[in-house]
Amino acid sequence: QVQLVESGGGSVQAGGSLRLSCLVSSYTHSTYHMGWFRQAPGKEREGVAVISPYGNTMSANSVNGRFTISRDKAKNTLYLQMNSLKPEDAAMYYCAAGGRWSLVPSQYDYWGQGTQVTVSS
Repeated sequence: QVQLVESGGGSVQAGGSLRLSCLVSSYTHSTYHMGWFRQAPGKEREGVAVISPYGNTMSANSVNGRFTISRDKAKNTLYLQMNSLKPEDAAMYYCAAGGRWSLVPSQYDYWGQGTQVTVSS
């Protein structure tokens, strides 16, 4: 069973940084594509960044150059480093695992509970 537990969310001023973490069950990194997704109130869930079992990464245009996805297989942890945060980055952030190389949320099968990110201007 795949289990995903996010942490690291919080409140930050615009221009600040946060690092999100997602603790995953063993072998998840080697088996599934992993990704970070977000959903703001009244908006659809959207892909932020994904990483393949081989280490390939892909990011949404809106976060390119500001957010970086990475992982530590030894710690079974996925990360999202978020720099130069903007008010429009505020959302619930979710970690997910799935079998398709995609930024589309529906392609992912397993989801964490989410961690809230608030960005004040």
